[in-house]
Amino acid sequence: MLIEKVMISPVYTLTESDSIKDAIHLMQTHKIRHIPIVDEHDHLVGIVTDRDIRSAVPSTLTNEQRNDIFDKPLNSIMTKDVITAHPLDFVEEASILFYRHQIGCLPIVSDNRLVGILTETDVLKTFIELTGAHQPGSQLEIRVENRPGTLEKIVHIISEKQINILSTLIYPDDNSYYKIIVLRIQTINPLPVVEELRKNGFEVLWPKGALS
Repeated sequence: MLIEKVMISPVYTLTESDSIKDAIHLMQTHKIRHIPIVDEHDHLVGIVTDRDIRSAVPSTLTNEQRNDIFDKPLNSIMTKDVITAHPLDFVEEASILFYRHQIGCLPIVSDNRLVGILTETDVLKTFIELTGAHQPGSQLEIRVENRPGTLEKIVHIISEKQINILSTLIYPDDNSYYKIIVLRIQTINPLPVVEELRKNGFEVLWPKGALS
């Protein structure tokens, strides 16, 4: 899935001359945790997060009164070396950036202009939708030999039962000769499918112990 399909646009932004107080107000008003900082041409010059603000302002647990801190410009606390993505990048590729850099959002830039933002919550929501986990159904996990045509046979068995497949995932087994195929199917009772798969020689790992 392309980022442009799931990114938030338009984006709430501020400039680097705006104050920490302005950022706090914007975050509280719109219930956001990340604010891209742009110039007059919508070029991205930095980003401010709620973590940056918490680090900058005095803790409520201290007696220190530093109201002048709230008037400081955002260029004094913003991150300037910002990791970005393009709207035509895939969400799967963006998720690697989230994992690798331990970040909470990705500003989306096209032609050097900020056009959107993608947060970790958006990525999680997208993967939930891609896997069909939000829809009623059942999950199957099948350990198969890593060779062509195997998935086609499994799909044929399920289609013979007049059951829709909501999603398909494949991940490696500990033994590189095998793969684990994870299917979410549109039925509350997967046992007839499990029985038919086992009749055809497939090793069904989940539902665990069903019909074994």
